[in-house]
Amino acid sequence: MPSTQPPPFDGKAFVRTLTSSPGVYRHFDAVGELLYVGKAGNLRKRVGSYFLKPRMEPRIAAMVAQIARVEITVTRTEGEALLLESQLIKSLKPRYNILLRDDKSYPYIYLSGGEDYPRLAFHRGARNLPGRYFGPYPSTYAVRESLSLMQKLFKVRQCEDSYFRNRSRPCLQHQIGRCTAPCVQLINVEDYRSDVRHAEMFLEGRSNAVIDELAEAMDQASKALNFERAAVLRDQVAALRQLQAQHHVHGASADMDVIACRIESGMACISVLFFRNGISLGTRDFFPRLPLDAEPADVLTQFIAQYYLDRLVPRELILGEAIADQEILAELLAQQSGHAVELKSSVRGDRAQFLQMAERNAQASLTARLASRQTLGTRFDDLQKVLGLVAAPRRIECFDISHTMGEATVASCVVFGPEGPEKSHYRRFNITGITPGDDYAAMHQALTRRFRKVAEGEGARPDILLIDGGSGQVAQALDVLKELGVTGIEVVGVAKGPGRRAGEETLVLADSGRELHPGSSSPALHLVAAVRDEAHRFAISGHRKRREKARERSVLEDVQGIGARRRSALLKAFGGLAGVESAGVEELMQVKGIDRGLAERIYASLHG
Repeated sequence: MPSTQPPPFDGKAFVRTLTSSPGVYRHFDAVGELLYVGKAGNLRKRVGSYFLKPRMEPRIAAMVAQIARVEITVTRTEGEALLLESQLIKSLKPRYNILLRDDKSYPYIYLSGGEDYPRLAFHRGARNLPGRYFGPYPSTYAVRESLSLMQKLFKVRQCEDSYFRNRSRPCLQHQIGRCTAPCVQLINVEDYRSDVRHAEMFLEGRSNAVIDELAEAMDQASKALNFERAAVLRDQVAALRQLQAQHHVHGASADMDVIACRIESGMACISVLFFRNGISLGTRDFFPRLPLDAEPADVLTQFIAQYYLDRLVPRELILGEAIADQEILAELLAQQSGHAVELKSSVRGDRAQFLQMAERNAQASLTARLASRQTLGTRFDDLQKVLGLVAAPRRIECFDISHTMGEATVASCVVFGPEGPEKSHYRRFNITGITPGDDYAAMHQALTRRFRKVAEGEGARPDILLIDGGSGQVAQALDVLKELGVTGIEVVGVAKGPGRRAGEETLVLADSGRELHPGSSSPALHLVAAVRDEAHRFAISGHRKRREKARERSVLEDVQGIGARRRSALLKAFGGLAGVESAGVEELMQVKGIDRGLAERIYASLHG
């Protein structure tokens, strides 16, 4: 019988058909899985290096042995090839490429536009609202700290517009001296805009100009014998000077990132120090996925290409290693940012000290991550032994239910792998259509919604399904999997121990009904408890958000004929919903736009 195996890929013959133009190439295996994406200034020469060299590194040899097909895309320039390579790696996640997994967008400080009294706020995501965005900042903490400083220095409001428009008296922020209460017009528009302008100048790094203006205003107030105003300005200037002394970094460029990489035991850590306007904004660590035998220079090249090509770029990138394609990267980043960008790896003086700091941070973070991974690996191995599994689990999912007396029920699903929590796979389910407080029905609905996709061939299948609860909740999981025809998943219930003490939990095995008591010293139970606690935390936070959203909804929204404008007028006229509830029909009619018929409907709605 003739063989149905396809002929082996003839790389040498394929190379002879290639152009010498720049472009991107993609290696595929026999089943069509993408192995690697690369870019080339000369496609024939670069792709030929995989098939014409007599000796190759183990990583390259292992990949080449699997190649069954190569696809190419010709580009006009090597820069375009680099950009396309970065986009394909991020979207397709090839097995043998260095992949930056932590790709969450950075937060910004947002200053709203088009208002008499703009607000400052935390912002993450698309920047499509009218106004200005300052950043990016390396972490949420950095933004929160900056916003707190802005409240102390310039007293620009940070409350939501819905809260701002419905105030009838100043809030606590005004009482503690962190807001000038524009909501009740305790400051005029001109003075407020002056505060906003100073806040903008400060966020732009022009703190010296702000100090000069405030000092001049202090002198003028003093000459006009307005000593109370002069004292306020004096304190503001003193606070700004103290802040400069605390946060200004001597020798730092106005805008600069310092980037170092360390590799150990098959894991890499990239540590980035952020400097904006001569002020340190903190550090952030990245742990990209590595192929075998990767070098720090390779990791830095891929990091810069994947991370900065779709973000705002500082004028200087200080690198711990000289990288390939440095000039091409600098040119692309300059085109994107609209200003010159320098990539430097050989530095002296203050920059060398910053680089040493980044290298120490990278090494310390890598050491901590390796220790954590070893501990996690021990826990996964022990869980395999405790549950009697053939192989160590690769994906654990845990479900939990949260509600308050049946209100706003939310189910959570968290995912853990050998490297820890996989937060991009977390899910929440808003539970509806059940008897309030029925946890069994809530669990049944959440599991059905999750595993229906698995039954249809979509989504990842967990090795272990943890259910926060005893035999009753485990029975719900078994019923759902049976209904959907999903098999091959180990279902384990996590029941609380006597007195609900940590370390005394019982593991309920669904297949046999056995109960296990690993004990407080068991690494397996430590892992299960960590996953269960994370599911509990994620469920509670989702429930609180849903409950708060429901309680923020005004009952006035259900009254026919009441829109946003009339609702705002009512709340403002009576100082809030309690005042509206205590008002009679005649009093309601005094509000502009409320006739007798509408006033009677409002009164009836509020009084049953």
